Amino acid sequence: MMGFIVNLLVSAAVILLMSYALSSVHVKSFGTALWVAFLVGILNATIGWILRGIFNLVSFFLLEAIVSLIVTAIVIKLVDMLVSNFKVDGFLPALLIALATAIAVAAVGYLMGGSDGYAMLQHSIQHTALAFR
Repeated sequence: MMGFIVNLLVSAAVILLMSYALSSVHVKSFGTALWVAFLVGILNATIGWILRGIFNLVSFFLLEAIVSLIVTAIVIKLVDMLVSNFKVDGFLPALLIALATAIAVAAVGYLMGGSDGYAMLQHSIQHTALAFR
């Protein structure tokens, strides 16, 4: 449960930071970013799981990490349509948010006691950018 809360807060912080770094990402507040991170996590665990399965069958599991990032970006764009105070102009910024979130969650997981940072990053990217465990 603690890992879930930490990952949620890290994901929200990354989303908010990306809104400052990229002019094509708009987030009204940290509360909005927290809501977006929660929705992305829920949709990634449901719809994203199905999409990753379909896309991985097409790619024969050769590009699993890339497929996971692309599916997470699609989920971010879906959340963009659902949340009025969150806007991502284009697919590339959504992909950058997915990548930055995966890296940040893996880094925090490593700092909290993970033994292999690379393995944690690979796990975060392959299973979900938000890595809700």
